[in-house]
Amino acid sequence: MNAGSARLLVVEDEEALATALAEGLSAEGFTVEIALDGASGLALAREREFDLILLDLLLPRVNGFKFCALLRRAGNWTPVLVLTAKQGELDEAEALDTGADDFLSKPFSFIVLVARVRSLLRRRRLERPPTLVAGDLVLDTAEHRCRRGATEIELTRREFALLEFLMRRAGTVVRKREILDEVWDWAFDDESNIVEVYVGYLRRKVDLPFGRAAIRTVRGVGYRFEQSGG
Repeated sequence: MNAGSARLLVVEDEEALATALAEGLSAEGFTVEIALDGASGLALAREREFDLILLDLLLPRVNGFKFCALLRRAGNWTPVLVLTAKQGELDEAEALDTGADDFLSKPFSFIVLVARVRSLLRRRRLERPPTLVAGDLVLDTAEHRCRRGATEIELTRREFALLEFLMRRAGTVVRKREILDEVWDWAFDDESNIVEVYVGYLRRKVDLPFGRAAIRTVRGVGYRFEQSGG
């Protein structure tokens, strides 16, 4: 993966630093977007595809530790390079335990930062995300493709994210609040019917045309994806 094809997300609340990083990384050939708080960063990470995320720990709204945890629980394995003024082995260990891939303490050398970014991008190219399989339903998270048997199924980005989350939690009941937190911006309230709407979209694409019922409603609780694929 060369720099010209790599999209980076910088999640940093110090606007001057975020801007400087974006300008420097853009000069290196990367495409860069900025989020100035954790919640905005999560929304961008869920809505768009990035090749790497540069993440501060001390963020407003959603801190870096929670950002990593929520991202990974949603099945998003975009590499995360943590940038923080916090120092100490416990901070580094917690960041790595919650899903970060690398750790760089402020102040840091920009040359070292670029080297770490390129290293993580090379590693990601070699580590192909797993394909999820439930019966004859196959979800290829690397190629962003879905099929039932030999039939290709076209999914929107949000439908794909919802199906991936349900398949990763196959066999367990997931609550609507969990789905909202993981697949959508955490700011959605519990009264929103967005989950019901998108579950309906998925059923009409991956279940009904094939006479299956993989996505089950557990009344009053949430949803369960059948490990057999329905």
